[in-house]
Amino acid sequence: MQPVLNVEDVKRVESGLTEVGVSISELMHRAGTAAANEVVRMGDAERVAIFCGLGNNGGDGWVAAESLLKRSLDVTVITPVDPDNIQSDLARVVAKHAQAVGVKMLVAPPKDEVEALLADTDIVLDAMLGTGFHGEPRAPFDIWIECVNASNARVISVDVPSGLSAQTGLAKGGCVIADMTVTMLVLKPGLLADMGRDACGAIIVAPLAEQTERLVLEADPVAWRADLEDYVDVLEPPSNAVDKFTRGSVLVVGGSLRFPGAPMMAAMAAARAGAGYVTLAVPEQVAPIIQSQLAEIPVMGLPSDSDGTFSTAAADVVEKLSAKRTATLVGPGMRVSGGTVGVVSRLLNCPTPLVIDADGLNCLARLTANKLDEFPELLRRDYPLVLTPHRGELGRLVGMQDTPPASLTSAMEAARRIVWSDGGSEICIVSKGSATACVNVDAAVLPKPGPAALATAGSGDVLGGVIAAFLARSNVGCEDLPVLSALACEVHGYAGSIAAERFGSHGVMARDIIDALGLAEDALEEQIAFPEPADLD
Repeated sequence: MQPVLNVEDVKRVESGLTEVGVSISELMHRAGTAAANEVVRMGDAERVAIFCGLGNNGGDGWVAAESLLKRSLDVTVITPVDPDNIQSDLARVVAKHAQAVGVKMLVAPPKDEVEALLADTDIVLDAMLGTGFHGEPRAPFDIWIECVNASNARVISVDVPSGLSAQTGLAKGGCVIADMTVTMLVLKPGLLADMGRDACGAIIVAPLAEQTERLVLEADPVAWRADLEDYVDVLEPPSNAVDKFTRGSVLVVGGSLRFPGAPMMAAMAAARAGAGYVTLAVPEQVAPIIQSQLAEIPVMGLPSDSDGTFSTAAADVVEKLSAKRTATLVGPGMRVSGGTVGVVSRLLNCPTPLVIDADGLNCLARLTANKLDEFPELLRRDYPLVLTPHRGELGRLVGMQDTPPASLTSAMEAARRIVWSDGGSEICIVSKGSATACVNVDAAVLPKPGPAALATAGSGDVLGGVIAAFLARSNVGCEDLPVLSALACEVHGYAGSIAAERFGSHGVMARDIIDALGLAEDALEEQIAFPEPADLD
């Protein structure tokens, strides 16, 4: 897995490197050289424009300019001030040295001159605003960002695209849209989420020093970006020695007269994701509607109220059904009522792995008056528990319903309030968003995010079904819940990509994702290197 550090913690790594003899000056030279190397690797570059800011990020750009000049490239630096007036002492030194060896520069050029330069430029190196930036870019950087984005040149950003927050992944004004980002030392959360997904392009991590890995681990990463090989221990190798019982059984509990389709999609997803046996429990008025649509999945009608939601009597039936299954999913399309709150509460006490999604989460919010983190005893159990909130649902769970988490980092903070209050390894929160975090008390695992095609009604119900199927099929311990959940998210995302290829990025519906789940899992399994079986000779 690749570690991800908060921006403030990156400073601790830099300080640690200076203590072991790698000075800030040496780090700047290594960073600038790393950026220059990627310019060369991108290929077909004769003319390079480097936009430099006033701080150390700009210093990296000046170092890169000198390095590229030595490789006989035509390099021009665009700077807001003469090198003598650069604020950062270190950046001023490297800028003056680059000037002395012959690097061309434009000082505070007008917009039309910048545009003319970019019209004849192959690659832009963006070194304007670094990881310490926050707020909205001011002149001339806002103008330069606009010019860079309007040009046809390929763009490489140094550390973070200028204008983007490396911490939150948000941009209050314009930000550079790069083809590649060369980030120094370690991944930062803002590069992986929200606007960062569009702005960064391909991400290259330049560690800069052999001591970096140790210091990053000591700085306590805020999250870990999963690689495919990290799933080997939670994904069983393919085998023909299975039947529908050994592949696990899933109970899906949900639905209402208003939302009959949500539990149906969750159940179909669980089946497509490999569960050997899936049962769907819905309010009795809804059962005939769904039975006509699902030939392969048994549908049971449970006691319900006149409005088509579960009645209080449904909890007893659900408890008995769940005891006979290897995993249960509750919530899709269920609505929030006294009866549905009772169903969720009863399932929390059942000795079965449990996934709570959609209105199941809203039932938890009602049960705890939007203060789930203050009721840890409600969630403590001896069996796996996975909550799958999007940011709005997560906000309701922790009293942030009016100001729900707006970034990956704030969503992880909210999720940790719940898992840390619980304190056990049996709980994992899958915080859904443009980048998803699978959070437990020990770690937050970031699966590779899926395409924008997943942003469609019912996609979350599909993911809930996939997670339930993986829980039913797996024998992993609670400590592996974040990794197992992350794998389910990657299968879901890959299925979204397959569906987008079939129907277009704007034409995908939840059923299309469901139909691609099996293909997606097979494709991922082919990419994962399973250990060779033991030689018994």
